Amino acid sequence: MSKQRPKDHASIPTRVTGIGGVFFKAKDPRKLMACYRSHLGIEPESEGSSTTMFQWREKDDTKQVGYTVWSIFPQDTKYFDPSTAPFMINFRVKDLDSLLDHLRREGVKVDDKREEYEYGKFGWIIDPEGNRIELWEPKGKSPP
Repeated sequence: MSKQRPKDHASIPTRVTGIGGVFFKAKDPRKLMACYRSHLGIEPESEGSSTTMFQWREKDDTKQVGYTVWSIFPQDTKYFDPSTAPFMINFRVKDLDSLLDHLRREGVKVDDKREEYEYGKFGWIIDPEGNRIELWEPKGKSPP
């Protein structure tokens, strides 16, 4: 195997800093959530919800709370489109706009859609196998 020179990482924006969420489809999200609650102790955010948020502390600033969202979506959700995969991963990033610009220049399929809320900015990419990947730049408040 040939030796590769390391890339100049100074010009590359920070990429993934952690997992922001794990989302997957189910025929009956409430029933499946009840199963996870009963057998694994995963508590929903509210009664009837199929979402929970795991709380943790930032490594470099332990006063800063972080969240990983775990959510079961209905089988017929369009949220993962155009992917046909039954899951979507959300990765936390530092500078969403710079990262998406950089990924586009690298030839990654970047969705033009952007969303911004009080808890952060969102963008999406499609990986080489057609999986939709959500990128989240957190800020301020915790996700709903």
